[in-house]
Amino acid sequence: MKIAFISTRGIPNNYGGFEQFAEYISVGLVKRGHEVTVYSPHFHPYKESTYKGVRIKHIYSPETWMGSSVGSFFYDFASLRDALKREKFDIIYEAGYTSIVPAYIWFDVKNIKYPVFTTNMDGLEYKRTKFNKWVQKFVFWEERMTVKHSHYLIADNMGIHDYYKEKYGKESKFLAYGADIYDDYNPEFLKELGLEQNNYYLLVARLEPENNIVMAIDGYLASKENGLKPLVIVGKTNTPHGKKLVARYGMEKSIRFTGGIYDFKKLNSIRKFSFAYFHGHSVGGTNPSLLEAMASGCFILANDNLFNRAVLKNHSEYYSTSVEVTDLLNNMDVISVRDKEIFIAANLEEIRSEYSWEHLVDEHEKYFEWLLAQKR
Repeated sequence: MKIAFISTRGIPNNYGGFEQFAEYISVGLVKRGHEVTVYSPHFHPYKESTYKGVRIKHIYSPETWMGSSVGSFFYDFASLRDALKREKFDIIYEAGYTSIVPAYIWFDVKNIKYPVFTTNMDGLEYKRTKFNKWVQKFVFWEERMTVKHSHYLIADNMGIHDYYKEKYGKESKFLAYGADIYDDYNPEFLKELGLEQNNYYLLVARLEPENNIVMAIDGYLASKENGLKPLVIVGKTNTPHGKKLVARYGMEKSIRFTGGIYDFKKLNSIRKFSFAYFHGHSVGGTNPSLLEAMASGCFILANDNLFNRAVLKNHSEYYSTSVEVTDLLNNMDVISVRDKEIFIAANLEEIRSEYSWEHLVDEHEKYFEWLLAQKR
């Protein structure tokens, strides 16, 4: 099979979830004999034409001077034009829909017989609170247009799958992200941050409103854990919301903003040795950072929504408000070490059975073969 991944910010990953996914799946498929191309913006630091057997197509993107919100539309358009006009792919995998819709409409994708288009719908993008109401309306229109124009849809979470089935009567294929379980955790990394094993709370996320970071912080500050175990927040602080959080909470002695941490071994070790881990994401999808926390053996405290429950099931403590966070932290001594170990063991087994990258390469290969069979 000849497969293309478009609309990512390239591989090797130096950005986020879709890029990590594209790297692992594309490399895995190449090892199985398939021809895989990943489209990459020209500003990506990796400039070679191949990566571990995966072909890289560098496409000019004006994001560096237009900003990602606008520039990504031009980048996606140019990538799709190249994929259709200059290449002969069997399958085009679209990573997300928010900047590809105009290109889908322009090239009349729904009426193209070959290649086959499949679109990963990500989360409920129009619910992201970083968008004003007009942008939310536009993104909701994009969602409807993607359902209309894409040949097939992918949902990375069963909650997303059910949403598209109920709202549009459209089936989607459940294919999640992945995570690996490591054994090279190093407590020495904690010294750089002045932390002690099993003596801090951790939150790793993009500092955006829909990740409910304020809920976790306010709940923590009102609890008896404030001052006993610090709350460490990992994520870029240069976003608009990140700047607000630092301005509001940066002087709190128990709140520590580290900025982004991109050394994977370091980040996994910080996860591994935390006392408990907050996962506040709420707008859908299977979040890569949640899977990585599960794979690192974290005891997870999660925002109570159907997306997080679809992944964690009954192996997490849940909260919906800052008051519930406070109550949860005030009663942490009620949760026995054995209960925590049961939750952690169950989540690790879930990673091994459902979310390992090798398993997901299997699942994507089978899905792509199925897609081609529909066109024969």
